[in-house]
Amino acid sequence: MNTSAPVRDQALLDRLPQAQRERLAYIDFRLYFLGELRRIDVADRFGTGPAAATRDIAQYRDMAPSNLELDNSDKIYRPTEQFVPLFEHAPQRVLTALSRGFGEGIGEELRPMVRCEFPIALAVPSMSVLAPITRAIHRGKVLRMTYTSVESGRTEREIVPTALVNNGTRWHVRAYDRRRNGFRDFVLTRMENPVLLENSPIEDKEKVDQDVQWNRIIELELVPHPRHPRREVVMMDYGMPDGVLRVKVRAANAGYMLRRWTIDCSPDHSLEGLEYALWLTDPLALYGASNAHLAPGYVDPKGGAETRPITAM
Repeated sequence: MNTSAPVRDQALLDRLPQAQRERLAYIDFRLYFLGELRRIDVADRFGTGPAAATRDIAQYRDMAPSNLELDNSDKIYRPTEQFVPLFEHAPQRVLTALSRGFGEGIGEELRPMVRCEFPIALAVPSMSVLAPITRAIHRGKVLRMTYTSVESGRTEREIVPTALVNNGTRWHVRAYDRRRNGFRDFVLTRMENPVLLENSPIEDKEKVDQDVQWNRIIELELVPHPRHPRREVVMMDYGMPDGVLRVKVRAANAGYMLRRWTIDCSPDHSLEGLEYALWLTDPLALYGASNAHLAPGYVDPKGGAETRPITAM
């Protein structure tokens, strides 16, 4: 199938109501990634009747007549060899839908659309902790909680949460810490009894636009590790036909990302092992990043190899 053609009838799609676009996108998704579509698939997903599902499929066919054909043997629509997706499907969203369901299921029930396996989450935050944090972020409120850290043990904190962050192994919240008078990362599983302080005003210095590390964007240039025996495999794995992968990341998250992907950040690409598939060509790009010490092999140009504790890992 041709997957590189541009989205067609974009102007018409833009004029449709959001609910209509969602139904057409779902039809497009099932044809593209599952290779089949039934009227009942649309009706069940959106809670509409068979007649409404028929109208949606007819509209899709009007917009992309060469994308689907009816298999009369089992009354299933299938993509044609000329199929070109009508919508752009973001890879991360597609993989989430295929592995965890396209919005189906409630509670802890997961309904993957194809057989799929993904890493077990060993550290999962309590919903009674997560909910007050997300409310505080959304409403711009101060949060009081008990927090246990490696450095300070168990203490009472007032924080101003600004963003949730997943570092690849666990969730934490970026927040202004009134105890330390600065922005810090707080691991959700180390929090107890978070409570919103409805009447506690937030000062200008506590707002996200004052978080220098969060707002500073670093561009990292990554290349296949010079010691890796199969450069071409690394290029295929990371989609880098010209041999370079350029990534933009917040300074506040750079160390987490580089550690998660085991990227060699030593000045002389000295780390050994197949796990180091990529090398950061310019480690000085990390200079000033608060968690640069988490990056494998990183050497502080002012003071040698970093040895500070991993406070949010």
